[in-house]
Amino acid sequence: MSERVLTGITTTGTPHLGNYVGAIRPAIAASRAAGVESFFFLADYHALIKCDDPARIERSRLEIAATWLAAGLDTERVTFYRQSDIPEITELTWLLTCVTAKGQMNRAHAYKAATDANAAAGEDPDAGITMGLFSYPILMAADILMFNAHRVPVGRDQVQHIEMARDVGQRFNHLFGQGRELFVLPQAEIEEDVATLPGLDGRKMSKSYDNTIPLFEGGAKGLKEAIARVVTDSRLPGEPKDPEGAHLVTIHDAFATPEQRAAFHAELRGGLSWGEAKQRAVALIEAHIGPMRARYAELMAHPERIEAVLQAGAQKARAVATPFLAELRHAVGLRPMTALPVVAATAADAAKPALPVFKQYREADGRFYFKLTAADGSVLLQSQGLAEGREAGAWVKRLKTEGAAALAEAPVQRGDGVSPAAVEAALAALVAAQE
Repeated sequence: MSERVLTGITTTGTPHLGNYVGAIRPAIAASRAAGVESFFFLADYHALIKCDDPARIERSRLEIAATWLAAGLDTERVTFYRQSDIPEITELTWLLTCVTAKGQMNRAHAYKAATDANAAAGEDPDAGITMGLFSYPILMAADILMFNAHRVPVGRDQVQHIEMARDVGQRFNHLFGQGRELFVLPQAEIEEDVATLPGLDGRKMSKSYDNTIPLFEGGAKGLKEAIARVVTDSRLPGEPKDPEGAHLVTIHDAFATPEQRAAFHAELRGGLSWGEAKQRAVALIEAHIGPMRARYAELMAHPERIEAVLQAGAQKARAVATPFLAELRHAVGLRPMTALPVVAATAADAAKPALPVFKQYREADGRFYFKLTAADGSVLLQSQGLAEGREAGAWVKRLKTEGAAALAEAPVQRGDGVSPAAVEAALAALVAAQE
């Protein structure tokens, strides 16, 4: 069975060289692995949370799609789509919203950071905070759970969102699955080894630092001018230079073979000037991205071709999403209204006493509980809080199959005024019903 991997790309900016090395190139390489079914999407609904400039959103969607295609994303092999083209995702977001605790959203990092900043500024804690920012982890959960992704590559700062998706998916399974696992619980794949390029000033390359090197913008001239501004030390031509920790060397090595790296390092130790070293770096990087830039320019000149690719990707994505959402709608009770078969109760059925019932649930403290109730609703057994839902389920199964023999170990206590004999009789009835 293939393993599904899902990657979202927020459409609020123009990709730079650091984005290519740190995210685009490794993701495309990973999508070519055998046994992997990859989903790549433009997270344009997420972009609306961060940006209220329609022209920027529109331009960024085009530039990012063109960049991934120019960089070699194989849309025959992967599913590449816009989030906003899949209406099933927004409907699933509402279904998940209805089972997500507000307290869980209160603990989301982005929301907490925003309220902390407001408090530090003496503002109302929720000043300027939209419901989009508050609840976007649920939209992210819908992105992931809609396609039952097994793995989601993320940076360490995004791990909380994957954990939230797991928690919401598990709760939905518990409430509506009736023993089935409707959602796969995703695993965060932390990208510890992803290359991080330094920017012009040596800090991490980032638009927020205004220190980026363009990937395609400005052509070969723009690349050359940017590399020329990379900060180096003051050693003169002819003086030995230490390649370790040099920002220019890190940028060069991200595109070099092991042999090219070794030769470049040796020449720097031998006195190669920084000016010449920058020219070598430009030539190396240009050899890699020059052909991609030409493809990018062609795509940008024909946005209708990008649109056709994304529409084809949306069809592939919806072929998965539409029937799955129908299954989820049925699970929560949003079903067609059809005549129900009427089965006449026999005299024997009417004479049967109602069996006691186990109920599993999760409280606001985040722990899982179960209880055994009699036909009149009175509580016969009440469990302690358990860390995992499956642990609660395992105890229910034991009590149903082993009866009173499991009571000595079970994390339960009798209800108020309930006798041991009443509990044992109830469990015996459940065991007998399964024979």
